[in-house]
Amino acid sequence: MTATTVKTTRADRILNGIERAGNKLPNPFMLFLYLFLITAVGSSILAWMDVSVQIPGADEPTQMRGFFTGEGLAWFTENLGPNYLGFPPLVTVLPIILAVGVAEKSGLLAALIRKTFGSSPRWALPYAVGVVGVLGSIMSDAAFVVIPPLAALVFAAAGRHPVAGLLGGFAAAGAGYSTTMLVTSLDALFAGITTAVTATLPNPGDPVHPLSNYFFNVASAAVLMFLAGLLIDKVLEPRLIRQNVPREQFSEDDDTTFSPVPDADLTSVERRGLVLAGISALVVAAVILAGIFWPDSPWRNEEGAFLPRSPLLSSIVFIVFAMFIVPGLVYGRVVGVLKNSEDMPRMMGDAIKDMMSFLVLAFVLGQFIALFNWSGIGSWIAVGGAETLQSIGLTGYGAIFGFVVLASLLNLFIISGSSLWTLMAAVFVPMFALIGYEPGFIQGAFRVGDSATQILTPLNPYIIVLLAMLRRYEPNAGLGTIIARMLPFSIVFWLAWFAVLSAFFFLDLPMGPGNGIFLEG
Repeated sequence: MTATTVKTTRADRILNGIERAGNKLPNPFMLFLYLFLITAVGSSILAWMDVSVQIPGADEPTQMRGFFTGEGLAWFTENLGPNYLGFPPLVTVLPIILAVGVAEKSGLLAALIRKTFGSSPRWALPYAVGVVGVLGSIMSDAAFVVIPPLAALVFAAAGRHPVAGLLGGFAAAGAGYSTTMLVTSLDALFAGITTAVTATLPNPGDPVHPLSNYFFNVASAAVLMFLAGLLIDKVLEPRLIRQNVPREQFSEDDDTTFSPVPDADLTSVERRGLVLAGISALVVAAVILAGIFWPDSPWRNEEGAFLPRSPLLSSIVFIVFAMFIVPGLVYGRVVGVLKNSEDMPRMMGDAIKDMMSFLVLAFVLGQFIALFNWSGIGSWIAVGGAETLQSIGLTGYGAIFGFVVLASLLNLFIISGSSLWTLMAAVFVPMFALIGYEPGFIQGAFRVGDSATQILTPLNPYIIVLLAMLRRYEPNAGLGTIIARMLPFSIVFWLAWFAVLSAFFFLDLPMGPGNGIFLEG
């Protein structure tokens, strides 16, 4: 028998090279442990060389402090716990995770998605998938395994191609992951990392909080929702039909199992639960607004306003917590999921379990950020980088473009948004601050690169899950099949998202409440 030779295309060779290179990267925990050690050695060498750096605006030069010195070792042994527990994302992410966990575990979030799908006419289904997919980041990583099969189900029920729903749901959820019209734990996570980095800046700019990118997120989400629906309707589904991709699932005798996909139609009890949950959300919003607009409101600042700093902006975590926990409890009670006083803490515990990998990773992230700031090496890199950009005249729009491109490329190898932002923020937030950009704006620019390319990399574990789902329809489908079909979404999303960022840049629009583009002074 003659062996069949499969011709490898140039695209295959490129993707295989990316996969091989990515597989050589250590897992995020070890990656930041290595970076911690590199920073420890580098800071010690700089300290022994008596290196200092003059930060613009500071009265005295910043002297490098070495980890492998008496001072450094004493600092580390005294602050191991505070470095971890003081890691800012823990302060904001954990409370929000508890509330979102109740909303998710009670079934409220899944019911909202099913309601959106079930009420959409046949022609509007692709756009409904775009809306649900882009907003799906509120469910965190669960969006990648809940939305695609559910979208395939409703597409098939409407006589449309189920694979278009499957792939379109994944593309919208993945390529638009960092933006949504709702405030999520990701906003709190990014804001916490940014705040940790700005602690040593002489001019840290406006405080960065979970709403710092809200205006930018809303505008981006609106554009990406429409484009996702348009691409599913006009590009993806017609191509699947031309390729004669089967509409029916093949029966397989394997051990691959998935969580059962609920029916798209809601029961009468679930509909009642949604209505009452919606009413409870409105009541919570009304109470909060009444407290805010009360003339002597304690949430106003000393000038009687809310911007740029006020107790209100410092209470965003509480507001998000309340807007999730109350509707989640109401829905769970109505549908019978919450039966006694033990159910709510159990749901919260399950939500924390889902975040366990982040809690472990946060230990080494906290140590890395703390050493980076304490040693002064972050300031040294930032000042040197800023001076380099200024010397070559690259301090404007071109610098922002290059930063987003770099984030997009790194995202092919480091798909964890928190890990990648921790790595990039430590260098680029101070660097761009020194040439006049608000940290909140740089955080918003990072979002573009962080999401648009993650549906292309084989290092994304959810692509493997999607491949298993796709093989129910196409047994011979491979990673190249998925990447080829995801590529239009990635390119169009990147271009459109960066165009929105450009509009905010050139029009000098606020990225969120109290957060602009350019630093004052």
